[in-house]
Amino acid sequence: MTLEIITSDSLSAFRHGFFTRRGGASSGIFSGLNCGAGSSDQSEIVQINRARVASAMEVDSAQLVGVHQVHSPDVVTVSGPHDGTAPKADALVTATPGIALSVLTADCQPVLFGDPEAGVIGAAHAGWRGAVDGVLEATVEAMLALGAKRDSIRAVIGPTISQRAYEVGPEFFDDFMADDPGNARFFGNGDGDRMLFDLPAFGLARLRAAGVEAEWTRHCTYSDPERFYSYRRATHLKEADYGRLIAAIRL
Repeated sequence: MTLEIITSDSLSAFRHGFFTRRGGASSGIFSGLNCGAGSSDQSEIVQINRARVASAMEVDSAQLVGVHQVHSPDVVTVSGPHDGTAPKADALVTATPGIALSVLTADCQPVLFGDPEAGVIGAAHAGWRGAVDGVLEATVEAMLALGAKRDSIRAVIGPTISQRAYEVGPEFFDDFMADDPGNARFFGNGDGDRMLFDLPAFGLARLRAAGVEAEWTRHCTYSDPERFYSYRRATHLKEADYGRLIAAIRL
């Protein structure tokens, strides 16, 4: 099966894509294009999947660069493959041609950035914690440091969990209210004391407040098991593990 790659016209100047799970070599609960080395999938199969992504991005596997994601606001500026272990961070930026930046997700937001005029790109993994702590704004700032212009940066949020599938408790809501009472607009009523959180709307608001043109592809990871992995869905189904989707962009 061929790979399925979701792209955006906003980033048409760059080779990029949000890869679905279709077209991979993994089987069982990981069936498809699982690119998560941190999963319990067979490591050699994960490498095969990553090699397919690298081929689609027209780079060698070593040039498909990621980070050890830890739900932080930290950004790494890269100019080539990591020398040894990938650094702990949740976003990458570069102005080096031939490097494909990548992030892994399974409900969190994969965000790809590009300034076609300056030739600067970025990729961020933004769950609720990273987004609250400023990973999106930090990615923009790191791109500016490489010569990008704020009003030329385009950002696209890929497949992520949608509001109707993201039920949270009152303590989660209280944390957001403590950070900014205006965050109430990202919550809807659920059952009982539960709330429904709109993660992509929150991400879009943060990006736009940072002066960046942004959009969401409007794909929900939780509600489409044929195309996307989902941590929350796997948890609800009591599955032992879950696959990781990959998003990538290169100059």
